[in-house]
Amino acid sequence: MKRRRLLRPVVVLLLCATVVFFSTFALAGPSGKLIMFHAGSLSVPLAAMEKVFEAKYSGVDLQREPAGSQKCARKISDIGKPCDIMASADYKVIDKLLIPNYADWNIRFATNQLVLCYTDKSAYADTVNANNWYQILQKKDVVWGHADPNVDPCGYRSLMVMQLAEKALKKPGLYKALIASRPEENVRPKSVELISLLQTGNMDYAWEYLSVAVQHGLKYIILPDEMNLGNYKYDSTYAQAFVEVTGKKPGTTMIIKGKSCTYGVTLIKDAPNPEAAIAFLEYMLDPEGGLKILKEMGQHPFIPCRVPTADMKKALPAGLQKLVEVKN
Repeated sequence: MKRRRLLRPVVVLLLCATVVFFSTFALAGPSGKLIMFHAGSLSVPLAAMEKVFEAKYSGVDLQREPAGSQKCARKISDIGKPCDIMASADYKVIDKLLIPNYADWNIRFATNQLVLCYTDKSAYADTVNANNWYQILQKKDVVWGHADPNVDPCGYRSLMVMQLAEKALKKPGLYKALIASRPEENVRPKSVELISLLQTGNMDYAWEYLSVAVQHGLKYIILPDEMNLGNYKYDSTYAQAFVEVTGKKPGTTMIIKGKSCTYGVTLIKDAPNPEAAIAFLEYMLDPEGGLKILKEMGQHPFIPCRVPTADMKKALPAGLQKLVEVKN
């Protein structure tokens, strides 16, 4: 009997130690590898977010893979690459290529606009402006380019801006004339690849997002709202532009109509690390967290972020529901 009584305190101590161990483990938060595919135009702000997030959750290793948004989506839908989070420069890419088979919801979190970037090394850098840019681009001694519309939304948006410029400036044939002055080799897989060409003087002008221009210290031409894709109030005007790009399945195509630049993010259905993914999204979409970083880096965030329907909001993890509103 004495032996049993002596054992009881030991058992209690072991139980207490076990509870403390598992409680500590639970409080430690998410851990492991977190895979994120994202638009190249988000590379700089996401790098800043990564440092803050990993400082808070030291057990998480955020592994980011930047690429054109359509390419990011197709790595999930066509190739089946493991992925936790997908962030697109065009929220419609998620709607068209990932929902409903690979994702259930799509949060719109920021806007942007297209600008024509250049540097001090660019030809006609001293004379180019918002009134003559289209004339400068047609000069034979000027080298300019844009992203591939089949893999990067900035690519088809660049084409849309030039289509809208033709209408706004009332210059029939301008779009075709501009495209004719741009060699095919000046079309690059993603818009951020054009930055190094600008900085080294191998390219004079390139279409980029305003946020990218600000983040990389480039000079840029701001265009009127009726053509820069940056003001949702002009969506009916933007819809007059359209570009045909590769479709959901190999060998198919789809038409993308112009609309204001709106970024979207989603959690992939079979995410390998959903706990870490949700924790990161809660930080990324927080007005005092990731959205604050976006704003500081020249990109306008939605505060709160947006989903189109009440049903989609209900489908979100609880921690994300408080960060969004229902708004078209």
